Amino acid sequence: MRDLRVAVAQFETHDGDKDYNFSVIEKLTGDAKQRGAELVLFHELCVPGYTYLETLSRAEMEAVAEPVPHGPSVKRLQSLAARHGLIVSAGVVEREGDNLYNCQVAVSAEGMLARHRKIHEFVSPHLSCGDSYTNFQALGWNFGMLTCYDNNLPENARMTAMRGADVILAPHVTGCLPSPAPGRGVVAPEVWKERHRDPVRCRMEFDGPKGRGWILKWLPARAWENGVYVLYANVLGLDGGTIKPGGSMVLDPYGEIAAECRSLEDEIVVATLVAENRRLASGDSYIRARRPELYDKMVEPNPHLSPDKRPEVYWQKIREKQK
Repeated sequence: MRDLRVAVAQFETHDGDKDYNFSVIEKLTGDAKQRGAELVLFHELCVPGYTYLETLSRAEMEAVAEPVPHGPSVKRLQSLAARHGLIVSAGVVEREGDNLYNCQVAVSAEGMLARHRKIHEFVSPHLSCGDSYTNFQALGWNFGMLTCYDNNLPENARMTAMRGADVILAPHVTGCLPSPAPGRGVVAPEVWKERHRDPVRCRMEFDGPKGRGWILKWLPARAWENGVYVLYANVLGLDGGTIKPGGSMVLDPYGEIAAECRSLEDEIVVATLVAENRRLASGDSYIRARRPELYDKMVEPNPHLSPDKRPEVYWQKIREKQK
């Protein structure tokens, strides 16, 4: 294993406008290459856009979806990776048979290295959940992939690390969502619209518990408790009528921020993944110290909790909006 330069991106997608979104992906990939990156990560479903998908019918969602890896978007990503000589990871809606998936791919000049179908999907009832973890080897490192809410469950990061991951690619679309938690909630559209006239107000909203403050409560723990690097890419600005805070970052195996997008514009940041940090961090010790014989309840349904109904509640709210 050697030191490795990587980039994470943030940008404002245009709903359903793949050509525009690709134009930004292409520009930021070029920026990443100029700054020495060998891999660049873009956010969840960055090619078609994300939140607007909740309003689409089954037929409309099928029109957005593409086969993977032989669809036009993955081919375009592969061409981009070949042109710049680096790995590109981006999100598309995948179609396979009768199933549709929230799919994050990683491609190089040689073709697709991996695809991850989001395990915990809920933006649309037309999207199926993935049923497996994703690891792949490239550039002398072992990468895992977990999409957005997949990372909220500690078990998923632990399983990905136990499958050998040195780095977890964590594409997101998150932050500034309705929540009963103190200080959480949405950001008013006018705050984003007026960001150039009043950047302080916008930055305070994004940095507080609605955005960055919430992420920093838990995502660094995924890195620290497993001793892995975590690459976090998030959408910025207007997304399907909601406002998102960006804040893409690279977290080291100690849970510290190695690099972070801090502007209110489309941006990449580049960081060096230091091989020695991966070897010295405590996460491997925590994994070795486990007592699996005590964990029988971990793989059983919890008798004290009902199943997670949030996807059904989310979809019901969507149906009510569409009436």
